[in-house]
Amino acid sequence: MDLHQNLLGEPPATRLPDDVEAREALAGAAEPGEAAARFPSFSVAWAELAARALDGGDPVAAYAYARTGYHRGLDQLRRAGWKGHGPIPWEHEPNRGFLRALHLLSVAAESIGETEEAERCAAFLRDSSAEAAESLNA
Repeated sequence: MDLHQNLLGEPPATRLPDDVEAREALAGAAEPGEAAARFPSFSVAWAELAARALDGGDPVAAYAYARTGYHRGLDQLRRAGWKGHGPIPWEHEPNRGFLRALHLLSVAAESIGETEEAERCAAFLRDSSAEAAESLNA
């Protein structure tokens, strides 16, 4: 018998709704900031801003963008029935904005010396979606 088995089971996976209008705005925008301004709850745009800031050598801006995407994603997850734990599948495309923002928050936090937050975010990502953690850390 596995003494560490969760006998209550795991909550069902949370799948965010697709925001077609926001996704199309990001695809058609010259800069992801345009989509973030029009659709501030769209985590994908914030994650893209964070990635660009990291690539551009601005970890403080990356941290701010990633934190915004992370918190906006948490709001959406809660509205979708998430209770603070359980799987957030990477294979469900609308979840990827939140998962990318969470990963980038970990990376940006580490780059500015916030090691404890970086570790917490990395663990949260692994717990939410091992596939996302593997894909984003590759």
